[in-house]
Amino acid sequence: MNKINYLYCVLLACTVALSSCHSRKAVMRGQPGEVVKPQGSIAQKYADILGVDEGSIQNGRLYAFIDQWWGTPYKFGGQDRNGIDCSGLAQLLQQQVFGINIPRSTSTQINVIKRKYEEELVEGDLVFFDYDGKKFSHVGVYLQNGYYVHASVSKGVTISRLHDPYSYKYFSRCGSVINDPNEGPGK
Repeated sequence: MNKINYLYCVLLACTVALSSCHSRKAVMRGQPGEVVKPQGSIAQKYADILGVDEGSIQNGRLYAFIDQWWGTPYKFGGQDRNGIDCSGLAQLLQQQVFGINIPRSTSTQINVIKRKYEEELVEGDLVFFDYDGKKFSHVGVYLQNGYYVHASVSKGVTISRLHDPYSYKYFSRCGSVINDPNEGPGK
């Protein structure tokens, strides 16, 4: 390989690396609580996963957040890219995407929702599960079309179908995060 081809390859590699970093940062534009249009590649990716039209992916911050955390391994008590647990993911997502502060643990997160019926779920609502005989031992954040994002012990941060035959039998409660403390917990 001559010097010019080598230099070209190095410049091309740098350009690709820098543009991928730039596109990652560009995805998280706007402020928490603000709904911004998603980047086309993000919208297409998550539309395919959720089985919806690309136009249904409206909240760019939400799907950019998921994309940045996708595959992060499960770690009990963790809350960084080396490992995160379900309640840590729910807390960070609510804070960074919706601008809402919720408690850190699943057992206290259940107290800051207004209960809903499953058919009333909207993006950002919390979904709770009772695994291993423990009430509210797992939490996820509802997306749309019957899917939620969560930190799975076996897969890390992933998206699952609420009506998955294994997990649905453990589904116990769902609801919207209370913005007004006068609404009361768990109502």
